[in-house]
Amino acid sequence: MASFDSLRREGASAADSAWKRLVRWLRRRLPMGLYARSLLIVVIPMVLLQSVVAFVFMERHWQLVTQRLSSAVSNDIAAVVDLITTFPRDGDIDQIVRIAREQLDLNISVEPGGELPPPRPKPFFEILDQILGEEIANQVRRPFWIDTVGNSKIVEIRIKLEDGRILRVYARRNQAYASNTHIFLVWMVGASLVLLTIAILFLRGQIRPILALASAAESFGKGQKIDNFAPRGADEIRRAGLAFILMRERIERQIEQRTAMLTGVSHDLRTILTRFKLQLAIAGNNPDLESLHQDVEDMQNMLEGYLAFARGEGEEDVGQLKLSDLMTRLAAEADLYGKALTTSIEGADEIHVRPNAFTRLVSNLASNAYRYANTVHIEARQSAKWLTITVDDDGPGIPERSREDVFKPFFRLDEARNLDSSGTGLGLAVARDIARSHGGNVTLADSPLGGLRATVRVPT
Repeated sequence: MASFDSLRREGASAADSAWKRLVRWLRRRLPMGLYARSLLIVVIPMVLLQSVVAFVFMERHWQLVTQRLSSAVSNDIAAVVDLITTFPRDGDIDQIVRIAREQLDLNISVEPGGELPPPRPKPFFEILDQILGEEIANQVRRPFWIDTVGNSKIVEIRIKLEDGRILRVYARRNQAYASNTHIFLVWMVGASLVLLTIAILFLRGQIRPILALASAAESFGKGQKIDNFAPRGADEIRRAGLAFILMRERIERQIEQRTAMLTGVSHDLRTILTRFKLQLAIAGNNPDLESLHQDVEDMQNMLEGYLAFARGEGEEDVGQLKLSDLMTRLAAEADLYGKALTTSIEGADEIHVRPNAFTRLVSNLASNAYRYANTVHIEARQSAKWLTITVDDDGPGIPERSREDVFKPFFRLDEARNLDSSGTGLGLAVARDIARSHGGNVTLADSPLGGLRATVRVPT
């Protein structure tokens, strides 16, 4: 009993594994797009239905009609054989040939004694050979030979008579064979093509609003403006489009409210900082006030950094930026820092981004590399779908456990490398915020130069 249960479990496990492999194979072979899958939903049932109908038609109707026609031809041949046997004289044979031609639409001839040719090879589609041969065998009951492969419009039948003579019969193929069935197939295929064309046009009209919604969502994720999007299509698609528009309006309203609030906070804080600076200026150059001067300056830097992070450069329009110009600017900054910089560009030179924000993103990463390393390499690769910029340096790097924490606002790295010179902890937070506003991301890893690798990846 235990052995039976074990075999049953093994069999079930093998069947489950085979089913999973089949599902994975189908997933790899089937199209992923909604349009293609919807088209398959229409096409596959139609093809299956037509296949079943065609099979039933071939097996039943076509075979039945062919059998009746072949039976009629076999009856006529049997009647001719009986006439020849009953009236064997030559004069009678001529009359029988005339009657067969005029009344039965058969061309016949009677030849002296001889042998039947060897059987011809059966054709691949042998419904006529099979049915006509069976009918002749049942009704004529004499040795015979059939040729249905030669002339496509004529069927030749040879029958050996009792006296050794050979009766040769030539009949039109459509006398023994349902040759007009192709009309049914043509109509069936033609109607299917018309229905398929209508389905394709209908599906394209239904898929187009979905593609427009996906494009609008992708553009909004990249921070681009969406001016001409309006919900269209079926009711469910319209509801999804309306939900997207409401979501976009809520997000934009929240951004506007945050910006307005920060503008007010900025104004109030800058007013207080201005008072501090005036009071310090009135106090004169007192050495005891140097620390206070530094505190006010740090507060100013922290305030500017925080406001820049909170704004996220979201108000800038998308435009064109040349990677070569960006690399030239980074090279100039490297000269100011006295660092060795190498750059490379693969692919198109122009990119479609928010120029000021993206420049600030790459400049932040490059400035951090200049600050803590001696050698820096910046590489830009643009493909059909992605723009990838890597910044490698030979500095001290960042421990792997802290590489996600440094993207948090105000996080301070207490080890060998602090990623914001002002001390606010907003350097990488601003960089990632700008990258994500373009629909991409910034990640950190080990560099081949021995230090840190910062990778910016945004869709093109």
